[in-house]
Formats: sequence, structure tokens, C-alpha cells
Amino acid sequence: MFNCLIAGVGGQGTVLASKLIAAAAMNRGFDVRTTETIGMAQRGGSVISHIRIAKSLSEISSPIIPVGKADAIIAFEPSEAVRQLPFLSAGGHMIVCDTAIKPAGSFDGVPYEGKDMIDFLKENIKNLVVVDGYEIMKQSAKALNVALLGAATESGIFPFDADAMREVLVELIPERFIELNNIAFELGRKIV
Repeated sequence: MFNCLIAGVGGQGTVLASKLIAAAAMNRGFDVRTTETIGMAQRGGSVISHIRIAKSLSEISSPIIPVGKADAIIAFEPSEAVRQLPFLSAGGHMIVCDTAIKPAGSFDGVPYEGKDMIDFLKENIKNLVVVDGYEIMKQSAKALNVALLGAATESGIFPFDADAMREVLVELIPERFIELNNIAFELGRKIV
């Protein structure tokens, strides 16, 4: 079984990313269970998606990944990466975007860059890929979520290859956004 947790804040495309992963796995013959914890997402709150992939649905007792059992965490924001760290298994992989989003309800004038969070992750996670979000957004501002999937796919964490992800991009993304998302996916792959 492969367990992947996606963490971000509302509006970053975490739910779409989880649907793309699930569809790619199902297209390759796997059974999948997913669930999201959304909360106050429309106000910039935490969004967490659980994706559990197995050869048989009978292997997946619940759609929720137990603490310490995530093979991978894809974090769209540094503080969300740290917040979900207890889910990561020993030896698990983390793909994290270094671009911080100031938390909802924070005080104006108080700087938040996420550097401390990234430094903490670098010190504590062996299998870590840090994605330069600003660099990706300069080239593809609206598809950072798919760029992170490209980085995750290239790192080899998924039980499917890049072709499976490319196929679902065509299947699930509206036609007018396919080229943009394909570019973002390849940018993410190049990072790794």
C-alpha cells in the first residue's frame, strides 16, 4: 500500500492534485480511497487530502492515513508541511514548496517567509525535495500544484510513472488549461 498526504491552504489546488493522483493510480489498475479535511479553506485555512493506493480495496481499511504511515507528503506551503509532519513515516519522502502564505488572522507587519520551517524540515527529513515556488510561478503562475506533482512523480514516490500523470492531465483538466499544466508538470520534473 502507498499512502500520500497532500497539505496546503485553500485555493492552492490541493483537492485537484489529490484527484489527479487517484486517477493516475486507478488508470494503472490500483484501487484508491481518498478523503479531504477542508475546514475553513475558503478563508486560507488548512486543506489536507489523504490518498491511499493499493492493489486491492480490501487492503485499505480507511481512507484516512494513520499517524506515522504516510509514505509521502506533498506540501504546498512550509508551515503546512511542518504541521502534517507527524503523519510522515520513518524514511518517508516530502516534497515541499518553499513559498510561504501568511496565515489567516496573522498580524500585519509581522514577517512570515517560511524560511524557519524549511530549515527545520531540512534538519529533520532525510528524503526532502524543496521546490522553489517563486521560480515555478514566474514561468507558470496558475499551476504550482501540478508542478509539485511533477516533482513528486520524478522523485519516484508514486506507484506509477510520468505517463500516467500526463494522461490524467488530459482527461481531467479543461482543454484550455492543458498546455499550461503540461508545462508546469515538466517544470516540476526538472527540479528533481
